[in-house]
Amino acid sequence: MKKVLVVCGNGLGSSMIVEMNVKAALKELGKEAEVSHTDLTTAKSEQADLFLGSEDIVGSLDDGSKNVVKLKNLMDKNELREALEQNI
Repeated sequence: MKKVLVVCGNGLGSSMIVEMNVKAALKELGKEAEVSHTDLTTAKSEQADLFLGSEDIVGSLDDGSKNVVKLKNLMDKNELREALEQNI
């Protein structure tokens, strides 16, 4: 099963909301994945098939080996859905 990791600066509020939105979007798309959220520091040592977060935060995770999607607007469900369709 694919693993999606939602990343934010502190790993609390916004990433939890985005995690819930990711789960809802995956359900609508008929896809399954393990979804969790974390802070940026922890994310650097985590393994996942897809890292999601705002442009200003997850850019530092993009080391060429990770599948990182930089979202312009964390709360835009359409942008999130497109990112999942293209990467899961």
